Amino acid sequence: MSTPPRVRIASYNTALNRPAAGALCRDLATGDPQAAAVAAIVAAVAPDILLLNEVDDDPDGAALAQFIDGYLAPAGADYPYRFRAPVNTGVPSGYDLDRDGRCDGPGDALGFGEFPGQYGMALLARYPILTGQVRSFRRFPWCRLPGARLPRDDQGGHWYPPHARAWLPLSSKSHWDVPVALGDRILHCLASHPTPPAFDGPERRNRLRNADELRFWLGYLDDAAWVEDDRGRSGGLARGAHVVLLGDLNADPADGDGERAVIRSLLGHPRLQDPQPRSRGGAVASRSARRRPAGDPALHTGWFGAFGLRLDYVLPDRRWTMLDAGVHWPAPDEPGRALVGDGRGVVSSDHRLVWVDVAVP
Repeated sequence: MSTPPRVRIASYNTALNRPAAGALCRDLATGDPQAAAVAAIVAAVAPDILLLNEVDDDPDGAALAQFIDGYLAPAGADYPYRFRAPVNTGVPSGYDLDRDGRCDGPGDALGFGEFPGQYGMALLARYPILTGQVRSFRRFPWCRLPGARLPRDDQGGHWYPPHARAWLPLSSKSHWDVPVALGDRILHCLASHPTPPAFDGPERRNRLRNADELRFWLGYLDDAAWVEDDRGRSGGLARGAHVVLLGDLNADPADGDGERAVIRSLLGHPRLQDPQPRSRGGAVASRSARRRPAGDPALHTGWFGAFGLRLDYVLPDRRWTMLDAGVHWPAPDEPGRALVGDGRGVVSSDHRLVWVDVAVP
């Protein structure tokens, strides 16, 4: 396969999550309007590489296969290559991690979730995915991140019990390095979906975890020696490797509850560039927001009932030439508006698809 002259890369939190195991498969089997709207958006943007966040995973990958074969393909979005793997969400820890007096709730899982695989992720591509070279960091212990900021209670003691602290994974879902072959050029897709920096208490366990999940990528991009993948291979991304970092990072550099300095460090990393994708729809939506955002609302990638945030990213290699970029958020007078809704309910997702066009060097 020859190297393509340009590639469109996208990240999309699809909100294809359901409250119980198997529910997404059942919905997809009977004809799900939300999934159809998500598929129509993907088909309209037509990315060559697409990261899906929040699509429930199952041991056989049945839900993902149903979505691809029953929704994406009929809409004209053909992806012959795909990668999925287990995530930490919903996997029982055996500990009372949220200190609510029980050990079997969604807040006690390795990553918040009602069942294993909830809020999963998958990478789809029109070009070959080198599955044998994928690196996963789902099991990397939080405590092994240099300067790990494990939460503490109001007495200054550790929030998590000792045995849990020793092995609790950093990643709330997973961190992946998925190589995609663009002819003779290999592109390393760094994919993740850190926990939202909210829904906790004064111990700030989710805010701290979100920041440290982002800090992991800083070390990986710098080829840090402390990095170790799930197969025991040490070291981060090779210095000359070509890279794109993408996903719902649940961090806005100007607004929201996250630690803004960390996401700003990632956006400014010397190996990456921030194309700052924009939309008219985000700017229009901000007029009805409960509070005026500090950042540019045209950069927002999601609407959460009364406010917008920039949470979803595609950050290409700094050496690659940027051709175009955007957030698929049509304004009320633009085509496709019905697929994203008017803000009073979720038609497709509460997030918007973010895309970037780059020239392949």
